[in-house]
Amino acid sequence: MSTGLPAPLREAIARFTQDVAPKDVAARAAALTDNYRGGAGSDTGIRNAHDVAAYLTARLPATYAAITAALDAVKDRAPDFAPESLLDVGSGPGTASWAAAELFPPLQTITMLDRNPHLLAAARILAHASNDVAVANAQFTAGDLTSSFPPPRAGEVPPHAAEGGRYDLILAAYTFAEIPDRLRAAALAKLWDACRGVLVIVEPGTPKGFATVLACRTQLLAAGAHTVAPCPGGHACPIVAPDWCHFAERLPRSRAHMHAKGANVPFEDEKFSYLAVARDGIDLTPIEARIVAAPQFSKPGARLRLCTQAGLEERVVFKRDKPAYKAISRKTWGDAL
Repeated sequence: MSTGLPAPLREAIARFTQDVAPKDVAARAAALTDNYRGGAGSDTGIRNAHDVAAYLTARLPATYAAITAALDAVKDRAPDFAPESLLDVGSGPGTASWAAAELFPPLQTITMLDRNPHLLAAARILAHASNDVAVANAQFTAGDLTSSFPPPRAGEVPPHAAEGGRYDLILAAYTFAEIPDRLRAAALAKLWDACRGVLVIVEPGTPKGFATVLACRTQLLAAGAHTVAPCPGGHACPIVAPDWCHFAERLPRSRAHMHAKGANVPFEDEKFSYLAVARDGIDLTPIEARIVAAPQFSKPGARLRLCTQAGLEERVVFKRDKPAYKAISRKTWGDAL
């Protein structure tokens, strides 16, 4: 799996940002990062094209990497899942749609929904640069989960949400941070009603982000959803505060990215929490466990922290057990066993 941006997206971002001074991008990127770390939504503080340029440079590569990792986990558990329709909720500049199109070539229709007009305008511009037909011909709708939902698909009369099941794949990436807690349950119910296949939620890899994901998990399991990832099953989550379930995806930094972040290393680790659930009828490959911390490799072998159906488990695999050690030697944080 590659977490680098597709060439057409990378080039489109370069064209979008070419007229914005690097110092301006860096200053605005710092403000966006502060908002993100404070738990604000991705569109907070984005009021013009210069703010969008900072977002595309400083945040889009990281969110793309996290979303790609979550979708790759879905493919691993549901190898026969071939969605044809996608709803990208809180789409921003279309990051999740680009990631989904890379991993699911059968996609035929994409609908992007976002409340920020500047990000939605950027999504249109970037989409036109795509070689993927579904991305290039995406439908764009202004709105959010608390108002204009579900959005209609092209040529469709909007049905009532209760009729649901109109999208094979729904992505809500870094979206619930923008929704007040009191409105979350109703918004999530709308998403689930509109899903006929797989629903993926990605949030920041912080205690607050995980708390949001965990609340969504509880509600969706009660509604009959089946866990796809990261959980190996529908058991009660064994992780309790002050710990939290999150993962990290390392991504390469471009020169512009490094300048915008004031960084001196050519990579960044994006921490994220996520949940993928499926409706009945989606075939899932069983897994024993998932690695929920970075493996610790030493001379005797490897120590793994695993989430299993029975709870959290610390497991040591010794090098002398060659078949077992070979099987896990290429595994990393977030992988399934």
